[in-house]
Amino acid sequence: MERPGKPHHGGAYRSESGPRRRPAEGYDYEAPEIPEELVAEFSNAPVDNEHILAGRNPIREALRAGRPMEKLLVADGDLSGAGREIVKLAKAQNVVVQVVDRSRLDQIYPAHQGMLAYVAAVPYTPLEDILAAARAKGEDPFVVVLDGITDPHNLGAIIRSAECAGAHGVVIPERRAAGLSPAAAKAAAGALNHMPVARVNNLNRALEELKAAGLWVTGAAMDGADAYATDLTGPVALVIGSEGDGISRLTLEKCDRVVSLPVRGHIDSLNASVAAGILMYEIVRQRGS
Repeated sequence: MERPGKPHHGGAYRSESGPRRRPAEGYDYEAPEIPEELVAEFSNAPVDNEHILAGRNPIREALRAGRPMEKLLVADGDLSGAGREIVKLAKAQNVVVQVVDRSRLDQIYPAHQGMLAYVAAVPYTPLEDILAAARAKGEDPFVVVLDGITDPHNLGAIIRSAECAGAHGVVIPERRAAGLSPAAAKAAAGALNHMPVARVNNLNRALEELKAAGLWVTGAAMDGADAYATDLTGPVALVIGSEGDGISRLTLEKCDRVVSLPVRGHIDSLNASVAAGILMYEIVRQRGS
């Protein structure tokens, strides 16, 4: 089976993303603007929620224990030596560190000691374990790769659809993407108990790993070939981009082929989770199961 030619670039399925903050003076870690949906989720959650840690000691001990952590929120301003030690521990474990206004932390829990941590709803699964599980079943691997999905409700909905469609796993990047938060877990409606999710440091490197394992990397974009007329059988990695920007340019270049769904109405794009669900079930249909 020959690899198809270079994929077309162009529009994709859209999602909103806000402006990024500049890091506060004296900080050397990444400080993008925290998404509003994440702020709302924190603000509405009880402080004893198992997915939120407030205060330096609980956060430090969670990091030392290797508990999967989505984000560390740090109040804008100088940190003491203990606070800087926690930030260093978080960075060493590839935890996303975000600087936010102190007033935002106050909305969640006044006695936050300048930081709050958001831990994963379930542990992540190594990508190689997802591929090994597919091989153990004697099935062609079917993996869903998400590029820049920042809405936890969209993430949860995609995970739910992936589980129903019989995918072997979902892959998300560490940066600029929703993680396995309580909101994502709720939207997944129990699917996280059955669907492995891998979180990777470099999405393009993960795609190269999937290619080396024999998967055909298939991106979803508005100017792609008709998905219903494209052979989607065999080992496949389906790449879904953000609703705002679609699949990033470098990631799109890693795709072996690009497919699209027909749009007959006046709106030019589908919600990312809806498009993902339709494409997943086209793969199911073509596989004959």
